[in-house]
Amino acid sequence: MALAVTGCASVPLKEGGTLTSYSNLGAPNGKLSKKRIYVDGQHLAAVKTASIVPTTFAFSAASRVKLESDRSLVSNALDRALCVKLSDKYQMVPTGQPADLTIRSVVTDIVPTNKAMAGVATAVTVGSGFVLPVSVPRLPVGLGGLAVEAEAVDSGGVQRAAMVWARGANSIQDNPRVSEVGDAYSLASKFGSDFSRMLIVGKEPKGLDISLPSRQRMQSWLGGKPKYAACEEFGRAPGLAGVVAAKYGAPPQWTDKKPKPLVTH
Repeated sequence: MALAVTGCASVPLKEGGTLTSYSNLGAPNGKLSKKRIYVDGQHLAAVKTASIVPTTFAFSAASRVKLESDRSLVSNALDRALCVKLSDKYQMVPTGQPADLTIRSVVTDIVPTNKAMAGVATAVTVGSGFVLPVSVPRLPVGLGGLAVEAEAVDSGGVQRAAMVWARGANSIQDNPRVSEVGDAYSLASKFGSDFSRMLIVGKEPKGLDISLPSRQRMQSWLGGKPKYAACEEFGRAPGLAGVVAAKYGAPPQWTDKKPKPLVTH
């Protein structure tokens, strides 16, 4: 943990002004992921259905990423992670349809990955693997980061859970990818996992999640059909091809394709 923190990009918690309320949020905590949270576990225990509004970007965050396609990669990765993990407990319904709980997220800040340094870091890390028993850690230069705020509101618009979250890539856990959003793409899935875990357990999770993934999550991770059709809106995971691409520093858009439009008739 200490090594990961020292080789980590610094991303402060950032309020974007999009939550229904910030007064319910607790004090900042966390090491790798910094967060402030609120969760109404008693109400969440009765929730049966959930819907996800596609993630948007605050203007200041959007202006730091040149291409709209890169922003879409990040938002889809975030929403896909939310949808797939929440499917373990809730019935996921398409955006815009009535649901007990509606989740909306906003990217409030992005620290772009330095593509040139990511390429150098990939060459060093992969190259060392051919001559050493283990690869050396990623060079702690040009690391990217992500800040997000999200909330879950009930059918009456009352906030039942919220999180302000920020995390920087670190040289131990995050593979360098030659893309301006290489790190933000990976961190988006981590946020989706953190927020959905809080909703599922109905309280602030303690420690690392060491539980085995469900069958439906494994199938989705491998690029298979998700449990609920609503999750198709966010595309399917790249699966093993994505793992290989990440190891060799390939941009995420090489394997994570744009989701197909849902057929609604």
